[in-house]
Amino acid sequence: MDNTSIHDLIIVGSGPSGYTAGIYAARASLKPLILAGEKAGGQLMLTTVIENWPGNEKGIDGPLLMDEMRKQAERFGATVEYRNVQRVDFSDPVIKKVFVKTKDGEVEYQAKSIILATGADSIMLGIPGEQRLIGRGVSTCAVCDAAFFKDKKTVVIGGGDSAMEDTLALTKFASSVTVIHRRDSFKASKIMQDRVLNNPKVKVMWNTIPQEVLGDPAVTSLKVSENGQEKMIETDGVFLAIGHRPTTEFLQNHVELDDHGYIVTRTSLTQKGIELAQAALNEGIIQFPTMTSVTGVFAAGDVVDVRYKQAITASAQGCQAAIDAERWLEQR
Repeated sequence: MDNTSIHDLIIVGSGPSGYTAGIYAARASLKPLILAGEKAGGQLMLTTVIENWPGNEKGIDGPLLMDEMRKQAERFGATVEYRNVQRVDFSDPVIKKVFVKTKDGEVEYQAKSIILATGADSIMLGIPGEQRLIGRGVSTCAVCDAAFFKDKKTVVIGGGDSAMEDTLALTKFASSVTVIHRRDSFKASKIMQDRVLNNPKVKVMWNTIPQEVLGDPAVTSLKVSENGQEKMIETDGVFLAIGHRPTTEFLQNHVELDDHGYIVTRTSLTQKGIELAQAALNEGIIQFPTMTSVTGVFAAGDVVDVRYKQAITASAQGCQAAIDAERWLEQR
């Protein structure tokens, strides 16, 4: 790849949003460059079977789905490089710059437009067994995986609205759900707390700190400290619901971020998103909904999404961003 040329479009990131953007942009003859990252594919690379991806009746392996999406983008003319973007420069109104670090030093890429699809990472506990058993009983998405735990014992760790949502999702399938929270009260909204606390399948352990996930080859138990007393909880699944961290550290002061670090676009479900959308109204229609606060820079997927965080919604946003970028380039 000749990094001295000016690309029509560079996609920063991969996963379902980045690869879908690549497919649509490549089919539009934009010849996009996808800087997929050294660990390409996003969180689906940690998922064994995806059963809610349309068109796969028996489910599909996460890494396989990402590999197929990458190959599809490449078939239509996208170029994929497995490099991490270290910093950006969006100060020029015409040409945007991104920089990657290589063994030979920093390399600069230039483009007329950018799609940011860097995703978000689930916040992990950092306890023994957690990483080893991810996808084998440890999960970060109850909406995705609850059906795998029909008539099984499960644990949810967290105390916010996400934890409450995960708990309620699991009660539709699991025989029991134990909610573990390190404090003596939830921070979730009152209505969500009431739904969880009044559900007969749910037990709450207050002032409890997880210490180790146990099992081989799959989860069998969780070691915790409840009020200073060590206990073992038998469980088939441990669901982490303590939040997500968007991959936006390198974008600070370059595009507008919300209070939690998510990129703000004209579709963001936040006050800042509404303000961007209102400023972009033209004859009652929001122009280029996936555009960020910087003209010519778009964003898609979990790096934007504060609510749904599903593979299919990330993919849909990637499609939208690619179409917005194509139409914006045409207007220029």
